[in-house]
Amino acid sequence: MTKISLTDILNNVMSFLERSGTECMNWLNKLERKFGNWAIPNLIVWLIGAYTIGFVLYQVNPSIIGLLMLSPYHILHGQIWRLVSWILIPPSSLDIFTIIMLFFYYSIGTSLERAWGDFKYNVYIFSGILMTIIGSFLLYGILYAVNGYPSLMGAAFSTYYISLSIFLGFAISFPDMQVLLYFIIPIKIKWLAYLDVALLAYSMITSIMSGNWAGCVVILCSLANVLVFFLMTRKGKRGSFQQNRRRKEFKKAVSRGEAEYRNPNGITKHKCAICGRTEKDDPNLEFRFCSRCNGNYEYCQDHLFTHEHVK
Repeated sequence: MTKISLTDILNNVMSFLERSGTECMNWLNKLERKFGNWAIPNLIVWLIGAYTIGFVLYQVNPSIIGLLMLSPYHILHGQIWRLVSWILIPPSSLDIFTIIMLFFYYSIGTSLERAWGDFKYNVYIFSGILMTIIGSFLLYGILYAVNGYPSLMGAAFSTYYISLSIFLGFAISFPDMQVLLYFIIPIKIKWLAYLDVALLAYSMITSIMSGNWAGCVVILCSLANVLVFFLMTRKGKRGSFQQNRRRKEFKKAVSRGEAEYRNPNGITKHKCAICGRTEKDDPNLEFRFCSRCNGNYEYCQDHLFTHEHVK
């Protein structure tokens, strides 16, 4: 009987995730070519604007927040506005630290949008919102089946996890970016992300040990977009400010006629370092620079996640 080690199982799982990730990104690229014009630019501004409206409504009438919560029970009884209105509820109370955090989220949100593009950033945010809604109904159904009566759980799902997903997305895309913890201590943002993940894991473990499976459902569903976009696809494309700088330098070189990427029809803006295809071969091709390769190496969508990194 052939013995299968844990290492073999993990390697097979990771290989499956890599293949699935490539297919997922190809599918997403096709969607972007078809529906990219429908993407909402500056989405983080709209999200912060929704929080601002929520702050104003709370100051005018604190009890109105109860009418905005994501409550499947009330939605099934006709209050369908709750499918959208819960986004107006800010993740925390209004104080000076909240204002600072909103500026911080604006900064990292715009950085992600520039690195990924409007469409992919829209899909990331809206998939998180959709999975949160699905998770709320899933949890409602589970509790109803177990308890035999409907449960009111509007406070369980909030925009906190949407904000957290933006932070985790930024940390994975820009792991070595430094921030000032408490405005004094310089720390790489990836360590803060590790801390957040550890706290989430601890929260899930304590929920399981106490028999509170609802807490696990809330976390997993609310952060499903992070799992789909990064744990499954492993997100081969990592944006960085160094990568953006190299891209700008390359564009300047093209404008000066000093680019190495040429063909008989003249200078092209993009050329895959593996297959040599350019945007003139196929206008639907997408090209990205690889931040893990040393030098200005650009790849088409078919080789971005499969090439060997140049060291």
